[in-house]
Amino acid sequence: MTAEPALDETQFSGASGAVTPLQAIRQGFMGRCPHCGKGRMFRAFLKVADNCPACGEELHHHRADDFPAYVVIVIVGHILVPLVLGVETQFAPPYWVHMMLWPALVVVLSLALLQPVKGAIVGLQWAVGMHGFEQAKIDRAAR
Repeated sequence: MTAEPALDETQFSGASGAVTPLQAIRQGFMGRCPHCGKGRMFRAFLKVADNCPACGEELHHHRADDFPAYVVIVIVGHILVPLVLGVETQFAPPYWVHMMLWPALVVVLSLALLQPVKGAIVGLQWAVGMHGFEQAKIDRAAR
């Protein structure tokens, strides 16, 4: 087990003195710790690390569950439905072209968006103090 790095609060505070919810969501979307923005949030493709390797912030409290998948479905649907309709009305390709193009695009977009969306949701939960992040938020506010 490695020693936890010393927590220097000045490296985590922005101009306003704290990480805003938007910054936490952005850092989560990029796969970084919502607290420091330096450590990797994920230890595997969709497994959130228990602690940030850079600052030691506990991340195991998250309860993203199926919500990232639902958000990805909505995003991919809003991207692909206009594309499918546009291609069909403008070019009217044969059905085999549709069957080759759209399922592959669904898979690629879904896999590309799943981890960033989950990171953003965990960042949001961290920022607003949902679930087990509530006590950590109270502790940060007390400092």
